[in-house]
Amino acid sequence: MHFMQSLQQAWVRHDSLVCVGLDPEPAKFPVQLRDAPDAVFAFCAAIVDATADLVCAFKPQIAHFAALRAEETLERLIAHIHAEHPGVPVILDAKRGDIGSTAQHYASEAFERYRADAVTLNPYLGRDSIQPFLDRADKGVILLCRTSNPGGADFQALDCGGQPLYLRVAETITRDWNANGNCALVTGATWPDELGKVRAVVGDMPLLVPGIGAQGGDVHAVLQHGATADGTGLMISSSRAILYAGNDESFADAARAATLALRDTINRHRRG
Repeated sequence: MHFMQSLQQAWVRHDSLVCVGLDPEPAKFPVQLRDAPDAVFAFCAAIVDATADLVCAFKPQIAHFAALRAEETLERLIAHIHAEHPGVPVILDAKRGDIGSTAQHYASEAFERYRADAVTLNPYLGRDSIQPFLDRADKGVILLCRTSNPGGADFQALDCGGQPLYLRVAETITRDWNANGNCALVTGATWPDELGKVRAVVGDMPLLVPGIGAQGGDVHAVLQHGATADGTGLMISSSRAILYAGNDESFADAARAATLALRDTINRHRRG
C-alpha cells in the first residue's frame, strides 16, 4: 500500500496523530533487560506491541541501532511491525542525502533492506540526491525543512530573496518534487509560527513534527498552526517521553499510558 494511504488510514483507524520514535538507549532500559540477550529487540518490540493501536506511525532512528551494531535487530523490528501490526507505517529516520549514484544505494537500504514505508532525507544536495527516493511512488519521502534543534536557524532561517531558506525549500518541494504525491516535510514543534508558514505553503502535505515531549514543544500551538482543515496532516513525534516513561518491569505499560495521554491531549486540542 502507498505510504500516504497507510498514514491517512492510520490517522482515522487509531484516531491518532502520534508517531512513536524508536530510539533505543540500553543504559536507560529497565534493569532486568540491560544485560539480557537480544535486549534491544525485546525492549523495542514491547514498546511497539503496547502502543501500536494508539499511533499513526513508528519512527526507528537508524543511528541508535547502528551505534549498537544492531542493524539486523532493526531489520527484525521493522519486520515485526509489518507482521504483527499491518497498516501501521514505518518511517526510517536516517536523514540521508548524497549524490545520485550513492542515493540509489541509500534508497535500496531504506526500502529493500529495511523495508521501511518512508525515510527522512536531507534535501540540501538538491533534487538529483533525492530522485531515487521520489521515483518510489509508493514510498514516503520526508524532507528536512525547519528542524526542531536550536541550530536549525543557522542556515534554514537565512534570507533567500526575501524569504527564509526553509520556505524556499518547502515551495520547491511542493511545486517541483511532489509529482507522485509522496513527499512530506519535517517541521519542528519548537517553532510553531514557522510551522504555520510552512503549512500555508504546502497545503495538505503531511508534516512530521518532532520536538514534543523532551524538547518542550507545545501541543496546542502545533495543532493551531499545523493541522489541516480536517484536523489531520500531522505526525507528531515523541520518543524519549514515551520509551522511558517507566523503568521497571511494567515499562511497556508506562509507555502505553504516555502514548495514550499524548494522543488524548492532541485530540482535545484538535477538537476543542
